[in-house]
Amino acid sequence: MEWKHEMLPYRINDCREELQPDVIYALLQTSYWAAQRSKETVLRSLENSLCFGLYHGEAQVGFMRVVTDYATFAWVCDVIVHPDHRGQGLGKSLMQFLVEYPAVRDIRMVLGTRDAHGLYEQYGFERQELMRRPIPAAAQ
Repeated sequence: MEWKHEMLPYRINDCREELQPDVIYALLQTSYWAAQRSKETVLRSLENSLCFGLYHGEAQVGFMRVVTDYATFAWVCDVIVHPDHRGQGLGKSLMQFLVEYPAVRDIRMVLGTRDAHGLYEQYGFERQELMRRPIPAAAQ
């Protein structure tokens, strides 16, 4: 499935073959939530998730990952747009693509954010308490 911006040269798709793992890793290294992930971990996460790439021409400039069972639950994570391409509504485009994506549009979605609550609330997400178990020390 692919979406193309009506006026700007951007597009979003779910094509695994088009993902640029080195770019994704570099983008995630700039984030507060994934900067500590090893490249191996990032690559493994790509293999086991529903992934969406955001492209400007052939260059990948954004990414979004969804962990899901495709029936009852989807965890939206790693939503990121390269700083040079921010401020054009591309985060909104990624979210709109996701909430309309046939494989997950009708199931419960969750996500965690420190700073983008307003963006996600526009797409039906509600602020709620979420419990989590950190990575065990032995696994780090």
